Amino acid sequence: MGSFAEVSSLPDRPKDACGVFGITVGGAPPDNPPRPITVGGPSQQRPVAHLVFDGLYALQHRGQESAGMAVSDGETLTVVRDMGLVTNVFDERVLSGLPGNLAIGHTRYSTTGSSSWRNAQPVYRSAATVELALGHNGNLINTAALAAGAGMLPGVLTTDSDLMAELIARELEAQSPAGPGDDRGELERALTTVLPTWEGAFSLVCMDSTHLFGVRDPQGFRPLCLGRLGEGWALASETPALDVVGATVVRELDPGEMVVIEHGAVRSVRPFPASRIDPHFCIFEMVYFARPDAQLCGSEVHGARRRMGEALAEVAPVDADLVMGVPESGVPAAEGYARRSGIPYGQGLVKNRYIGRTFIVPGQEARAAGVRRKLNPLRENIAGKRLVVVDDSVVRGTTQRETARMLREAGATEIHLRVSSPPFTWPCYFGIDTPSRAELLAATHSMEEMREHLGVDSIAFLSLEALEKAIGTPGSTFCSACLTGHYPLAVPDA
Repeated sequence: MGSFAEVSSLPDRPKDACGVFGITVGGAPPDNPPRPITVGGPSQQRPVAHLVFDGLYALQHRGQESAGMAVSDGETLTVVRDMGLVTNVFDERVLSGLPGNLAIGHTRYSTTGSSSWRNAQPVYRSAATVELALGHNGNLINTAALAAGAGMLPGVLTTDSDLMAELIARELEAQSPAGPGDDRGELERALTTVLPTWEGAFSLVCMDSTHLFGVRDPQGFRPLCLGRLGEGWALASETPALDVVGATVVRELDPGEMVVIEHGAVRSVRPFPASRIDPHFCIFEMVYFARPDAQLCGSEVHGARRRMGEALAEVAPVDADLVMGVPESGVPAAEGYARRSGIPYGQGLVKNRYIGRTFIVPGQEARAAGVRRKLNPLRENIAGKRLVVVDDSVVRGTTQRETARMLREAGATEIHLRVSSPPFTWPCYFGIDTPSRAELLAATHSMEEMREHLGVDSIAFLSLEALEKAIGTPGSTFCSACLTGHYPLAVPDA
């Protein structure tokens, strides 16, 4: 969810935008209140706000800057959002004050938008007779055209998510009464009209007082999954959020699909013209962003990452004493490299678990210090060893350079860096926070220059062909623009 003008301090690793979650816990109409959903046994009745809390907690790796939820009691929406972790924003006192049977939640990492309360989600609007709330993961690429077409002055809205809600609200105000035979609700009709005007990445959850919507853009850049929970339903960016609330995973939404959940029933709607459906799932969801226990594209992410490591061992073998992964996303690939190469696997670094994935500070010196706060070497495992160090990606190279320096200081005799993705050489415009091309190490350095800059004895990357084969999802088409420069949509020059 990006802003129109502001630029955030940029990280050393690619960062995903957000996590979204939505849930409805009863199948009965509003005038016949649903029975409480029971999770884990008869003694554990969980109100909807508590379920959203658990879902967001499972998605917090996708964003740790702000969190929020909107809850409906069948008549009125209540929105609570604030800066910080899910546990900072919500406690028992706050959750107990959010009764209802329908809710959405959001945990945020800003891409090109500033990290501020104003930009926290869900976004809320009241228009005509409808209250709506919206949570978004992705990044629109035609915000300027949309804002201009609606007659908005630059800077009035600071995020594309806010623009989305505003455009929906304006359509609600402008739309005519439903025609004969049209039994769609007001919000569904507004969404069906507005969605085709959006371009870019948007997996979102949206709600009014009685309906829950899930939408995935025509390219399907970002994930969105549907689950069944008793008489209710749940939507989540990743399947672990469904698992934690006790929901059964049903399927992933198709690119270009909108699901409408009302009174315990799910309908699939196709608001986009067939000519725009062009699946391009972000390949870095499989490499880095998603939790290893997530099921995406019909495959468990951990298994795909392990196969990436196995492929690395085949194309970039080396004589060494120990294979280690850079915590935590490099670990499954390191396990695969060790399995295929026969070199023992072991831990070489300990991660400080109190520093999240979004630890971002401006300035190279401060970033280097951040690596040392986050990682510390296990000297007895490292001293006198030739190491294969497996990581998922190289962006600026700060993490790998400081890691190599720490390992040398701990007594490593050789360091061979193996990366389970191709060189990261182009910026992303579809919901990943990446530096400009001039700041991407692989875009401005040769392989030998990178090896020397990072202070390693050798460096090798997995090819795109081998990466796609390792993911192992026949028929899937991925967006790999950050690796190739070939964007599935035309991006604005600005």
